Amino acid sequence: MPSAVAVDFGEDISPTRTSSDFEEINYPSHHESSLPSYYMEDKARRRTKGPVSIMEEEKVPLVPQNEYFDDEGKDVYNKRPPKSRVSSGRMWQAPPPRPASLQEFFLQNMEHIPPIIYTLLSCWTRFHNIGASDIVVWDEAHFGKFGSHYLKREFYFDVHPPLGKMLVGLAGLLAGYDGSFDFKSGTQYPENVPYVAMRVMLATFGVGMVPLGWYTAVELGLSQWACHLVALMVLFDVGWLCISRFILLDSMLLFFTFLTVFCLTKFHNQQHDSFGFDWWMWLVFTGLSIGWVTSVKMVGLFVTALVGLYTIEDLWEKFGDLKMPVRDHVKHWGARIACLIVIPILVFMASFKIHFMVLNHSGPGDAQMSSLFQAHLVGNDFNKNPLEIAFGSRLTLKNMGWGGGLLHSHVQTYPVGSSQQQVTCYHYKDENNEWIVLPRWDEAEYNPNEPEIRFLHHGDSIRLSHKPTTRNLHSHPIPAPVTKLNWEVAGYGNSTIGDQQDHWIVEVVDDVVRGDIKKHKDEKEQRIHSLTTRLRFKHQILGCYLRAANAILPQWGFKQIEVSCQAADATSKNDVHTYWNVESHWNDRLPLGDQKYYRSPFLRDFWHLNVAMMTSNNALIPDPDKEDILASKPFEWPFLHIGLRMCGWGDSQLKYYLLGTPIIWWGGSLSLVLAIVTVGVYLMRAQRKYVDMNDREWNHFMYVTKIAFLGWALHYVPFLVMGRVTYLHHYLPTLYFSVLMLAHMLDHFVFSSRRWTQKTKAIVFGVCATLIFGTFWWFRGVAFGIAGPVNDHWGLLWRKSWNIYN
Repeated sequence: MPSAVAVDFGEDISPTRTSSDFEEINYPSHHESSLPSYYMEDKARRRTKGPVSIMEEEKVPLVPQNEYFDDEGKDVYNKRPPKSRVSSGRMWQAPPPRPASLQEFFLQNMEHIPPIIYTLLSCWTRFHNIGASDIVVWDEAHFGKFGSHYLKREFYFDVHPPLGKMLVGLAGLLAGYDGSFDFKSGTQYPENVPYVAMRVMLATFGVGMVPLGWYTAVELGLSQWACHLVALMVLFDVGWLCISRFILLDSMLLFFTFLTVFCLTKFHNQQHDSFGFDWWMWLVFTGLSIGWVTSVKMVGLFVTALVGLYTIEDLWEKFGDLKMPVRDHVKHWGARIACLIVIPILVFMASFKIHFMVLNHSGPGDAQMSSLFQAHLVGNDFNKNPLEIAFGSRLTLKNMGWGGGLLHSHVQTYPVGSSQQQVTCYHYKDENNEWIVLPRWDEAEYNPNEPEIRFLHHGDSIRLSHKPTTRNLHSHPIPAPVTKLNWEVAGYGNSTIGDQQDHWIVEVVDDVVRGDIKKHKDEKEQRIHSLTTRLRFKHQILGCYLRAANAILPQWGFKQIEVSCQAADATSKNDVHTYWNVESHWNDRLPLGDQKYYRSPFLRDFWHLNVAMMTSNNALIPDPDKEDILASKPFEWPFLHIGLRMCGWGDSQLKYYLLGTPIIWWGGSLSLVLAIVTVGVYLMRAQRKYVDMNDREWNHFMYVTKIAFLGWALHYVPFLVMGRVTYLHHYLPTLYFSVLMLAHMLDHFVFSSRRWTQKTKAIVFGVCATLIFGTFWWFRGVAFGIAGPVNDHWGLLWRKSWNIYN
């Protein structure tokens, strides 16, 4: 065959239309890309790092993105390699050589000067007049107690994981707090409470948000202009500023959320060197930060979901890389599982283990934990109970469901149904929780002086008498007041009056120490034991099981947990809300127990406390009988429809109003809408064969857009479907992603566009920075404190829905 003849038609005219607003990037040839990354002159290697502009990216060697490869005939179809993740984020640069002089050292680290300045400014905003108010402000009444309980080592239950509470306790310890103050809302701090030092320590997390915002923008590959805007918005938002200046958990939550996003972007930028030291380091740090943020508040699961979606997309793209060996695929999966699943779980569990080790004294949170756990707390006497249960014993029964309490009764009656005495579950211990184990009505009356002790066994039919009122635990075919599908449980009769509806059959589920004691043939091994035996009570006539779930009685039931009788079926067999154990036990005829018989496994306690926290958190629903003027709806947050008074509003006290900087909140929300429209327009233009961006620009644009938009959606959308009560501060982690989106949109349309001159870009940046600082200065009083009559501070009511003025 004759060789091909090359014909020169002159200038190459491509039929493809282009309307790019961005600077062109000249990618190197295949020969140039084959050179090692360190193949460059020493002078070029000594350039500084930092936020890169499009012009600076031209100096960086890139791997061709659209080059065909030979699959050695393994597939007859024409295949392209997948798009590389290296084409998004901050462009990789070879590390500079060791500086030869002090001047060269400063030149190589000039990019750290702006974040240092911003951090110093952040110290001023966070610490300025931080002790001006000497009263307990807002949720300091709640979170300040953590310091007291940790210093006194009392166990305390809360709906949040323990890391944030431990840090509050550590702040109190370092500040010299003695744990004697009870942090009542609105009360004045006494002189012996170092509340200023504690606020400063927790505000340090707020200081750290600013450099993290800067470096995250750097790692996302934004321009210097955009990096400055991110730092300014984090620095001058009065919402973040206000929440960081008190003894609260929110500053820690925000810091670790920022840290997780930063570590993720750092890891993303190490994709050019998979399994290198930096790659492993930032993958491990991402896992650690996930563990830390979820150990402060469960809201940290939202940023964890962002990391999870990123990881799924990353592994999916690697799955499509036909040149990657199977061994490397397995290594990538193993690395993600180990660092992003195992490490966070270990960190999360370690925080609970330390929590249990430190808070080893009996405290106000005992009732939320299992009886076995309470038996090991200093000051608790459960382990002194007689080991075995006998007829005539006085006891308290604890429901083993998540968040369950003690079987309780009181003289009040049901206003509906049978109108008999109420039976409920109640967390607090008092005499109304005591019951006496008695024989059935058709058996001989129990004689406490009879010589033989009758122990309680699996399968025994008994009667439970309420000690203070002598009423018998009773059930009948009347619907329960709340759970209508179950039967009502009430107190009926007395020590001489009753019927067969008072009889309950004892069924053993298992024993924590002895296993399934129902299978033991030895009579002594079939006996029921205090603390360790899990049992159920089956109604002898109705065949239903005594149950206490999460149904809350109305005000006439004092908001206590409803106790009902659930029909026996396949679902009720494994329902922990039908499981009970004997918590306290009194019987003068029986010997006292020994602590060696009681062991509380950590994993069981860990699981119990976590489910109890989630159950209690979901139970924080709006109370229809009480108006909560501080609560707000998620739809009111993005455009700052409402604020939140954090303290009393008297003329003589310093007033704090949780409100964001309007220009930041409104601009961030609008940027999210603009991002959706922009992506849609670009996709439609691409379908019409317009080329607005090359592969590098498009990948980078979509990478930052996905991080910002998905991060915002994952933090915001769950609150739309939550049944619990919500407040404005729940939006503060979400705000960070709208800030990143606002900087990204300005960077895309202005700072990285070839349409505008440098002078125009500088003017736009100046206008944005002036608006951010100007609105911050105008509203600074809501974070630093408004002194005197609030009506004298004119100009703060930008929206009529803000309840600033009286």
